[in-house]
Amino acid sequence: MSTRAAASPMAMARQYSDMLVVVAVVLIVMMMVIPLPPFILDLLLATNISLAILLLLLTMNVSGALELSVFPSLLLVTTLFRLALNVSSTRLILLNGYAGKIINAFGNFVVGGNYVVGFVVFLILVVIQFIVITKGAERVAEVAARFTLDAMPGKQMSIDADLNAGLINEVEARQRRRDIEREADFYGAMDGASKFVKGDAIAGIIIIIINILGGFAIGILQKGLPLAQALQRYTLLTVGDGLVTQIPALLISVATGIIVTRAASDGNMGQDVIAQLLAQPKVLYLGAGALALFGLVPGMPTIPFWALAGGAAYLARSASRAIQVAEEKEEEKQREAELEAAKKPENVLSLLSIDPIEMEIGYSLIPLVDPAQGGDLFDRINLIRRQTALDLGMIIPTIRVRDNMQLKPGAYSLKIKGVEVAHAELMVNHFLAMDTGSVKTPVQGVSIIEPAFGLPALWIEANRREEAEVAGYTVVDPPSVLATHLTEALRSHAYELLGRQEVKNLIDGLKEEYSAVVEELIPDLLNLGEVQKVLQNLLREEIPVRNLVTILEALADYARATKDPDLLTEYVRQALARQISHMYADEKKKLLVATLDPGVEETITRSIQVGEQGKFLSIEPKAAQKLLGALAGEIQKFTPSGRTPVILCGAQARPYFKRLTERAAPKLAVLSYNEISPDVEVQSVGMVSIGNESQAV
Repeated sequence: MSTRAAASPMAMARQYSDMLVVVAVVLIVMMMVIPLPPFILDLLLATNISLAILLLLLTMNVSGALELSVFPSLLLVTTLFRLALNVSSTRLILLNGYAGKIINAFGNFVVGGNYVVGFVVFLILVVIQFIVITKGAERVAEVAARFTLDAMPGKQMSIDADLNAGLINEVEARQRRRDIEREADFYGAMDGASKFVKGDAIAGIIIIIINILGGFAIGILQKGLPLAQALQRYTLLTVGDGLVTQIPALLISVATGIIVTRAASDGNMGQDVIAQLLAQPKVLYLGAGALALFGLVPGMPTIPFWALAGGAAYLARSASRAIQVAEEKEEEKQREAELEAAKKPENVLSLLSIDPIEMEIGYSLIPLVDPAQGGDLFDRINLIRRQTALDLGMIIPTIRVRDNMQLKPGAYSLKIKGVEVAHAELMVNHFLAMDTGSVKTPVQGVSIIEPAFGLPALWIEANRREEAEVAGYTVVDPPSVLATHLTEALRSHAYELLGRQEVKNLIDGLKEEYSAVVEELIPDLLNLGEVQKVLQNLLREEIPVRNLVTILEALADYARATKDPDLLTEYVRQALARQISHMYADEKKKLLVATLDPGVEETITRSIQVGEQGKFLSIEPKAAQKLLGALAGEIQKFTPSGRTPVILCGAQARPYFKRLTERAAPKLAVLSYNEISPDVEVQSVGMVSIGNESQAV
């Protein structure tokens, strides 16, 4: 037997589902034009009733609206189907005076052959559907759509917060965002689709009036029936037709109301109703007592009320026992879990993992993180990671934020690979006023040193913010202080976060477009670790590695001559001369520098030693101390301009002079002459010199 022959009807239906839906809609439209025989109309009316019951049961057995997200479209199709059935049945009633067994049964059996009773029942159904169910469902859908759209930003922020905190991964975050979008689309569609249900109810009233008047006219004027017989026949058929279409319409309206009022839960509607109604046995006992008292009221039927009271008491007792049994089982499971955990060897492997970056905060800073309290720190962290990626050319790992009760209430600590690299303390509900040199009148506050740049600053009360700004202070709020400190700390320690795996990811992203340079360099000339050391050397001095193509091409040019990472770094820096020069030049391409005395440069060059771990600088401590003192004096000359201090020297001495001074002046930029772009004008503001004592031993 072939695979096609063995396929089940369900599989075939799924395979051709798109064509089946299109064909069904086309046939519904054709029903409005082509007359149908009564037996086919009976089949379609039965299908309409079955479909309405099916939709009602489906809405009662889903735990969330998105499980039946196709409901708005189904609502439109079923409404069109009912209207097509109305047209077909009206044609048969007016032409033949007979529209099949189902309509005839509804007209005679359901309403007892009395067209007045049938018309009243029809009107009651329409009133229930139009005024109660449809009106309520329409309002609920409108409000749900509005509140869903209003809640979207908050839900998105909550997802970002969970992602930054490491509670979910990228796949789960994307799925949650997709669910939020689908939920908004669903309620928006339901808001519009509920209008069709309302219009269907109005159309039902108009159609039945037209059918009665039309049938009355045809029976008397065309077929010559007596007045009473024409009224009896056509009114009963019309009422039967109205009932056979309005009952499914009522069921679908109820399904519409259920689906738009359905809140997300772990069970279906039946499970939730039973579980929640029986969750409070005391209420059931009170209800049983009230019913028993009603049975004692003179004139009231005693037996029904007492029977209901007995049923409520029985349910209350059963619910109490069920709750007690469930609690006992839960306690037993908990004890068994504790015993199992005690028997198993402790899994300490998870304790060995270290987050690349983590920030610990005191309890007073929690409002800065919690979106419910207006905190936007996670949004700021996302912007910092994005901006750092653009500035440095590397992706900063996810920053895990957690509270630490051992810290001071307003303190925070930034750790990289488990080691603290930055620490400071904020005063919540205050502002930080920094003196940038333009302060006219000092204001009162708590004096501190600003953590990011080391500037003198004050913590001032919120009501003194305008006063401080008028006095010339630069005023920022605590989240901005924390974000700025975090940014500077990440830039200073970015090289520690660039491991071999991160380098591989960068190179793999480049390989698709620049495969030639990657294949030439790795692994024939340099391995991944050697490339990593060069990139780390650049990031250590805050040189971006975003121009990775130029970096790899420079390495490929010089890797055949040397494998020394420091020397290769200097060759790469020369290849990045334009980028490095423009980093420190002003908008007029003018670069302020202090040069290195040739004697000092010669001393540094002669003090370079070669050991097992590579080259290092060995200079006499007194000479080094005097050199750092002279350097501090030259750095002061850059303060009035607010520019980054830049020292210019030869390429051979540059890396060793930088290492000598990086502890005393970590923000000092040391450039070689080969790194100055021809389009940049160099202006010297001084020279680092220590006279004859610069000669090292």
